Amino acid sequence: MQTLYATESAEPPISVPQALRTLDTHLEQSRQLFTYLVFFLTEVARYAETDARVRASKHLPSHADLNVNIKLAGNELLWKTLEDAEFKQALKDYKVEHLLDHELVKKTYQKLADTPEYLEYIAIPSRDKKDEKKILEYIFSSLMLPNEDFISHLEEMFIHWDDDAEMMNLMVLNYLQKPSSYHFLELISKEKLNFGKELVKTAIEKKEYCMEMIIPKLKNWDAERIAQLDMILMRMGTCEFLYFETIPAKVTLNEYIDLAKDYSTPQSGHFVNGILDNIHKELSQDDKLRKVDYKKQ
Repeated sequence: MQTLYATESAEPPISVPQALRTLDTHLEQSRQLFTYLVFFLTEVARYAETDARVRASKHLPSHADLNVNIKLAGNELLWKTLEDAEFKQALKDYKVEHLLDHELVKKTYQKLADTPEYLEYIAIPSRDKKDEKKILEYIFSSLMLPNEDFISHLEEMFIHWDDDAEMMNLMVLNYLQKPSSYHFLELISKEKLNFGKELVKTAIEKKEYCMEMIIPKLKNWDAERIAQLDMILMRMGTCEFLYFETIPAKVTLNEYIDLAKDYSTPQSGHFVNGILDNIHKELSQDDKLRKVDYKKQ
């Protein structure tokens, strides 16, 4: 959707190869952001050792200063991430260490150290896999994301944060649950990547054909006055109806309603749903809902 919007807004129009390169750029930006979020989380956890070292080096350290609990720094899930070869490579690829706000890491850890959740975690000497995940989830969901300073930092470093925020939240939490299912060097599978590229290519090359189906359904609406994003979403949905046989029509309808609600105008969800539903019914009635390779259409 974002790639097609950039394509439609460009002057002169962007070619299909350029659009596909734009999609690759968007995906790389998302991979960098995901890597950074996980990296920041690991740095907060590792700061337990830094805190212990700093406090112990005081001129007159107290008993508490000399006995800082560093259990968090040895978190098993933390070290599984740090030792992941793909994670190490992603850190090098994107040089995310240079983006790190060390003072923000320190403040986040200090806030964590005063929470009941953290005190409960360090009070138990043994390690439990569930608790190891739970404390990292707590840092991310309760201390990082709600922190306005952290969000401002992300917005400054990653201009696409607002678009990716919800997805990144889910991805990081899913990663903490099943780290082995994520690959830092291949954020999405080849199958999904190929789907994305085919959808972009199809929506561009079959634009005229799809618009011939959409415009008659607009009735009293002036196509030129409809939000550009709505037109793109309806075109994408129509392409899926016609050419992507692995996607059920119901799934297409639900996905584009949600996209319209989240990214376009307040009325867009209802509007896009109505148009796509009419197109779907017409295709079904005319027995045209037989998805084929768009190149053969």
